[in-house]
Amino acid sequence: MAAMQRFMQVYRRAWETRDDRLLASLFTADAVYHNTPFDAQHGHAAIRKYWDRVKLQADIALSFEVLADGAASGIAHWHVTYQVTSEKMFAMWAAAAGTGIPARKPGDPLPRLVLDGVALADFDPAGLCTRFRIWWHSRVAD
Repeated sequence: MAAMQRFMQVYRRAWETRDDRLLASLFTADAVYHNTPFDAQHGHAAIRKYWDRVKLQADIALSFEVLADGAASGIAHWHVTYQVTSEKMFAMWAAAAGTGIPARKPGDPLPRLVLDGVALADFDPAGLCTRFRIWWHSRVAD
């Protein structure tokens, strides 16, 4: 199995099970994870800390299509939906999405979110990711 296909399968399992240790196992100790073009986490501890936010998600479903898969790099299109479980997560999403918080009345349920994106990964000879870059857009599910 090529590097990107294997990476995305484990990435999906890590996200859907909210397992930050499994996620970190995909990366070299000094890897860089660019969650946006302007922000990056360096190394396992920072990557795991960034992924604390997935613990505020439920009913996560991720699908992907590998677009390019070489020994040293790969590209994938990914799509995820999840239920927001806290006001904190909803506020983080709104800030990251740049869309602001949609109007909600007191007592309204928290929304289900949809994210769609592209990932580019670079791998070392052992198949661990050295640099991961994602570009994504999100919206409230219909």
